Formats: sequence, C-alpha cells, structure tokens
Amino acid sequence: MAAAVRRAIVLRSLVRSTVLLPASRSGSRLLSGLAKASNEVIKEQRERSFAELGIQPYPRYTAAPAGYPLVDHALVHSRWGQAMDSGAKLTDVQLTIQGRLLSRREASKKLFFFDIEQDGQTVQVVASQARFNGESAQFRALNRMLMVGDIVRFSGFVGKTNMGETSVFATHLPELLAPCVRPIPLRSGLVDTEKRFRNRHLDLLVNPQAKQALKMRAQVLQHIRQFLDSRRFVEVETPVLSPSVGGASARPFVTRAMAFDQTTLFMRVAPELYLKQLVIGGVDRVYEIGKQFRNEGIDADHNPEFTTCEFYMAYGTLEDLMQMTEDLLRSMAEKLTGSAAVSVPENEAGLAPIDFGPAFRRIDVMQNLRENVPELPQNLDENSLPKLQEILEQRQIPVAQPHTVPRLLDRLIGYYIEPQCVQPTFLYGHPAIMSPLAKCADGEQTVAARIELFVNGKELVNAYEELNDPNQQRAKFQAQALERDQGDDEVPLPDAAFCDALEAGLPPTAGWGMGVDRVIALLAGVAHLRETIAFPIMRPLAK
Repeated sequence: MAAAVRRAIVLRSLVRSTVLLPASRSGSRLLSGLAKASNEVIKEQRERSFAELGIQPYPRYTAAPAGYPLVDHALVHSRWGQAMDSGAKLTDVQLTIQGRLLSRREASKKLFFFDIEQDGQTVQVVASQARFNGESAQFRALNRMLMVGDIVRFSGFVGKTNMGETSVFATHLPELLAPCVRPIPLRSGLVDTEKRFRNRHLDLLVNPQAKQALKMRAQVLQHIRQFLDSRRFVEVETPVLSPSVGGASARPFVTRAMAFDQTTLFMRVAPELYLKQLVIGGVDRVYEIGKQFRNEGIDADHNPEFTTCEFYMAYGTLEDLMQMTEDLLRSMAEKLTGSAAVSVPENEAGLAPIDFGPAFRRIDVMQNLRENVPELPQNLDENSLPKLQEILEQRQIPVAQPHTVPRLLDRLIGYYIEPQCVQPTFLYGHPAIMSPLAKCADGEQTVAARIELFVNGKELVNAYEELNDPNQQRAKFQAQALERDQGDDEVPLPDAAFCDALEAGLPPTAGWGMGVDRVIALLAGVAHLRETIAFPIMRPLAK
C-alpha cells in the first residue's frame, strides 16, 4: 500500500512538471520552457522522467498486443476511413499503429489527441481516460510524457470523431519505442539551404516534399534497368579505382594503394573504356549504372560525385541510339509522372512545360554554328586555335583558360545552340576534334558520328558510334596529349592498354551515356541536383 501511494505521488508530480514542445497545429499554443532550453537540458529532463516512471526509453521491439494486429496507416484510411460516417466507432476492429509523433493536443486532463506519421501517412489517435481502466494519474503522466518527434505505438479500435476525422481510439497505454531528445522544428520549419543539407535527417522530417526526389531516384533507376534488361542488355560493374583514367575529359580524384607500394590510383570519371572491352570480349549488349567522380565545382547542374548510366550495343547506329533515347525518356515520363509532358522550374517565372511526347527536335551543330558564326574556320583542327580565340574575343564571349580548340568550340555551342534546346533536342554533326572516342560521319574525317540530347538547356545524353580503329584511336590520343601541353589537365593521358584491346576487334558499336541525376531532377521538378541526392557533398564550414 505504501508503495502504491508513493507511486501515485510521483505520477502526480510528473503531471504537474511535464513540459511540452510546441505542436505542429496552429491552434495549439503549447509554449513551454522546454522548447527554449538547450538540447542537454531537454535530454536530462526526459531521462529523469523515464527513470521516475520506470520506462525503458529504448526497448527491444516486440510484437503488437495479442488481438491488435499491426496495420499500415494507409490501410486505416483506405479500408475503414472511407466507409464510416462521422462519429462512427468500429469497436470490433482492433489494431495497432506505430510511427513518429507529429503533434499532441491536450484537450483536458482526461483527453489527448495525437497525430502519428508513418511513411508519409498520418493517423490521429484519440486517448481518453474513459477507455482506460488504470490509475488516472498514470494515464495522464504517460500521455503527457510523450513529445513531438517520439517513435510510439498505440493500440485500440478504429472510428471517426464527430468532426469526421478517421482515428484510432486508444484502449491501451501508449508504448514509447524510441524518444526524441532533440527538438525537431516542425512548426518553425527548415528552409535555409545550408541547414537543410547539413541536417538532412531533419530536412526529410520537416519537409515531406524532400522525400519525393529521393523516391523518384529509385523509380528512375528501376525504369532504366527494366528498359535495358528487356532489350537483352547485361548489367555489369567495372572498377571505380583504376591505375589509369579515361573515357571523359575531367580532373580525377587521386589516391594511393598502400598494398601496392603506394601505387597511384584514380577514381573513375567514366566507365567507357572498360565497358567497350567487355564488348570486345563478346558481351554484345552491356550497361552499367554507377557513381562517377570528377574533381570539379558544385552548382545546380554539377556535383563531384554523380550517377550515370552507360550502355554499349554491338551493331548499333546513331539512329538506333536516338530512337532508344526517345523511347526511354518518353516511357519514363509517362510511367513516373502520368504524362509525357512534365513541368520544370523556370527561374522566377514558375514552371515551364517540357514535352517528351513528340519526336525530338534535331539540330546540325556545324550548320548552326556557321549560320551564327560565318567567319568560323573551314578546317577545325589544332591550327584553328588563334582564329577561334579571335572570334570569341571580338564577340565578347568570355571563356575560361586553358584555351584549346575543343574548349572554345564547346563554348560557342553553349552560347549559340544550347539555349535553343528547351524542348528535347538532339545535337548532331559535332566537329570531329571534340570527340576523340567517336567514329567520323564523313569521308573527310571532320564530323563526328555523335549526338547529344539537351532538355531545358541542359545536357542529358552523350552518345556516338564508337571508334574501333586502334591506329586512329592512338592518333587521337596523341592529339589530346597536345591539349595537355596547352594546359588542359582535364584531358586524360593516352591509354595504351585500351588501344591494344581494340586490336582484338571491337564490333561496330553504338555507345550511350546519360546523367541520371539530371533526369531525376527534371522529372521531380527540382532546380538543383542536390535535391536528388540523399547526402550531397557540402563545402567545408569556415573555421
């Protein structure tokens, strides 16, 4: 008897001393000292409450109470919520729900309302002392002990309040599965970009829309795999660390292998050369989805760590690649967004429509460049560098060092042609000097058999008919070496082993690469790649 009295006194003292975090509903005004206290004070106060109540705050997970099966929140709404009238109570439908506590309202000392969220679905819980057979002080103390952010479990029956809200009416005391001892800014929100991405777990909790881009990533990757698998492609993995780097012009990340006498290794910038060696080895249709690493800056369209999909198809042509690209992106948009037309952010003007339904527009790069720049040299080779520098200077088109012919041509394309590519547009007919791994499309060896797909002014796809002549490949690698001498340290060193592999015979092959992150951003309707990445790299904080 004395122990029971002491317990009742403890419970009443806890009821009086418990303080609450602000709830998420505007109608609640649960302002308290706890919300303003430091994280350590919050943690200490909660731990003291757990000890006094005899609660294990981090229990092992156990099955739901007998007769109260665990049910997903979505099922509560779809199966029972839509079938009940306001005020109805299905006392024979007993169940258990669990999730994160988003808000708590104390209508009186005998009545509490909770909002519990699980996987994007929210269910209200109504806890009334009238449905509880134990001590009133225990009922109130345990319900007041819960805080916004806690992971909890409630058991009871389904019904609707008189206001028509589908609810679980608790018949058991709440179960604390894991406490939140650090405030979550559910009411104040989390808008500042730096704070959002340096505290990604809070961002996902506070901003539900942040999860959508991550879910879109999973769906895009699944769709790409289904598309290629259904066309008899084989998915493979190639090295991320390699003693050589190639397949793209980019500055690599460099490391050393302690097990190999400090041998220098590079994190890959592209898987291209390995994938083509697999085609040489008899894997006629091969693809890889994986991370690439380029030691470059961060902006809305670039991240040092990013995801690509590359495939290589023996006996394929540029026309095959263009048709496959259209089929892939059109079917992806229709399946994942419900329409071939999607909306993308357009600066401050709101959303702009992008339509993957019609046949994609095509622009001849050389023809368009000569229309915009009539004084362009006839022969675009290493000797045309002074003339290209003069053209850019006269037209006041800024271009960063180092100046090489491929870089200056790329700048002209970016200035005159890419802005025309709002709707899906294939660029073809690039100067051959820009594409050292591609075959040529003309007898004079001046135009590459290459395409790029631009959407909303951004490159999504780069593809070409692969150069399979080892002698020409060696010559083009040597020409690239001259660009390194001109100061372009992004140009890879010649890969002699790859040229030797070509001598075994690479079938006529069509190769294709797509920036997966950019496609995800496009379909998710976000303006920055970091929104599509679970934990994007951030610039170091200033000391």
